[in-house]
Amino acid sequence: MDIPRVFADFHHADAQGRLRLNCTATIEDLARQKIWLKEGLGLIFYSEDSEVDGVIQYSTIENIWVAVIKWDDIREEKNVLVQEITLEPVEVFNEHSSKCN
Repeated sequence: MDIPRVFADFHHADAQGRLRLNCTATIEDLARQKIWLKEGLGLIFYSEDSEVDGVIQYSTIENIWVAVIKWDDIREEKNVLVQEITLEPVEVFNEHSSKCN
């Protein structure tokens, strides 16, 4: 089984170095792939020309999902494909959502 790849903004990390998963593009990517986040779930996170393996955690401090990654394990990928898609409107945003780039 292939590990799903999900967009994440590598510049949107918390103080502990975990990727915040509340960016609009991340939420849309999760919804498109019908991925439900849960503690310990392993995913591959990509951004522009890089990707890294990560494990999902819930931040009780910020009340958002985050991904624990090893920053030294980020891989450069020359052909990271970002598909342009059209989504049906879905109410998945809350006060903790963020419009990251």
